[in-house]
Amino acid sequence: MTTLHNVGANGESLSSRAYRILLDRLIMLDIQPGEPIMEKQLAEEMGVGRTPLREALKRLESDHLVVTYPRRGTFASQVDVTELAHVSEIRQALEPLAARRAAEAQGGAMREQLLEVLVNIKSLSPNQSQRDLLSYDLSVHRMIYSVTQNEHLSETLIRLDNIATRIWAALSDRLPSLHEHIFDHTQLIKHIVAGRPDAAERSAAQHVENFYSMVRGAL
Repeated sequence: MTTLHNVGANGESLSSRAYRILLDRLIMLDIQPGEPIMEKQLAEEMGVGRTPLREALKRLESDHLVVTYPRRGTFASQVDVTELAHVSEIRQALEPLAARRAAEAQGGAMREQLLEVLVNIKSLSPNQSQRDLLSYDLSVHRMIYSVTQNEHLSETLIRLDNIATRIWAALSDRLPSLHEHIFDHTQLIKHIVAGRPDAAERSAAQHVENFYSMVRGAL
């Protein structure tokens, strides 16, 4: 049971808040691969107790973003670029499925937000920080996943997308601007809101393949 002292002012549990903050820092490499997770310092900084923090760390460990060693502590996991092939293989199967389901619903409850994305993408600048572009890319993917109304599919894709984004962040100095990769979402979103499942499926598959090819080419 979630008790009152474990819930923040906005109704978000403290463990969820800690998870959200640490997830962002780990994906964006604010916490570097291999860096120790300083529990006491982080708990004080985020204004949460050690118990909510440890609950968050358990979730992050299941996401393969941190690793815990007995008697040594918890550390940010290493970025293993060899994981990219395995992650991309699964995403190649599931991203098109998510796109198809989203197109069948024509964007569902996220339709207006997806239409806004079409407008916003045009105003994105290649000169924006890599962090901002990565965050935007993550948010667009999460919109599409949420439309599927399939919690298992959504959770799986979010976890895989987090790993893929972390690999991109680690190799960002060798990769082209993320701007063009984000612009690739335009056709996918158009297919979704227009209710074209087959076209959305193909576009999503191509998007994943483009990402894999770009990162592989930088290795």
